[in-house]
Amino acid sequence: MESFNEYHINPQQFPFLKSFQDNWQVIRDEFTHFIKQASNEELKFTYDILGPKSKTIKTKGNAKYSAFGILFQGMFIEEYVQVHQIQYPDYGLDDASEKAFVLREKYFPNLAKAIEKVNLIDDNLIRNVYFGTFHPGLDIKLHVNYNPHMNRGYLGLIVPDGDIAMKICCDRLYWHEGKFMVLDHSYPHCPHNYTDYDRTVLVVDFFKPDKLREEVIRFEKEQVTQRMQDNPYSLGVFGKSDQAKVEDFIKYGLAHQLEWDKAL
Repeated sequence: MESFNEYHINPQQFPFLKSFQDNWQVIRDEFTHFIKQASNEELKFTYDILGPKSKTIKTKGNAKYSAFGILFQGMFIEEYVQVHQIQYPDYGLDDASEKAFVLREKYFPNLAKAIEKVNLIDDNLIRNVYFGTFHPGLDIKLHVNYNPHMNRGYLGLIVPDGDIAMKICCDRLYWHEGKFMVLDHSYPHCPHNYTDYDRTVLVVDFFKPDKLREEVIRFEKEQVTQRMQDNPYSLGVFGKSDQAKVEDFIKYGLAHQLEWDKAL
C-alpha cells in the first residue's frame, strides 16, 4: 500500500482531480496528436509562447525538459498573454494571443473542457495546467518550487518502464499512466529520467483547499507580479525563489547532490 506524508499527498483527498483522471486517455491522445500532426510553425509557436520558461531550474548534461500548457494562474493562455502584456520578439501581442486561442481550440478542446468543468464548480481552484516532458537522460538539479499556497498534481500520460523517478526529501516516487501523483513542491526535489524514452505528464497546479481563498489569491498575485518582472516568459510558474539552499541538502539527506549542483 502506498504511503503518504506532508509532501506526498493522497490524490483521493482532491475529488476534483477525477475530471482529469477519468479523461486521461483522451488528454493523452490530444497531446500525441498535436506532437505528430502540428506543423513546424505550430510547434515553434507552442514552445515559444505556451511553454513556461525557467531561469533557475538546471539540468545535468545535455538532456532537457520541455513544457507547454493552456492555463496559467487560472486564465487560459490567450487571456494571460493579454492581461500581462507579454512582449515576444517574433509575435505581436494580439497576434500571439489570437494564435494561442486558435491552437488551443484546434488541439486541446477536451483538456479545456475538463479545466472549465472543475473551475466552474470549484471557483477557479485549478491554477496551472501544462504538459511536462522529461527527455531521455534528464537529471534535474535539486530545487524547490516555492508555492506554499498550491499543490502540484502529475497525471501520468506516457510513462515508459525503467528508472524515471521523483526524488523528494527522503523518498523516491514513480509515475504511473492514468494516475495522479500529488506533491507539495515547496519541499526540495530532483527528478530524473534514466531511460531511452520520453516521459510526459499533465501538470495540474491547484490551490490548497484548506487555505483561505482570499489569502491564497493575494499571495499568488504578489508572487506572480514578482516572477513576471523577473522573467515574463515564466508565465508566473517559476521564479528566483526556486533555488534550494545548502541547508535543504543537509536537512533532507541529499548532501550527495551538493557538489554537482554547485558545479551547475
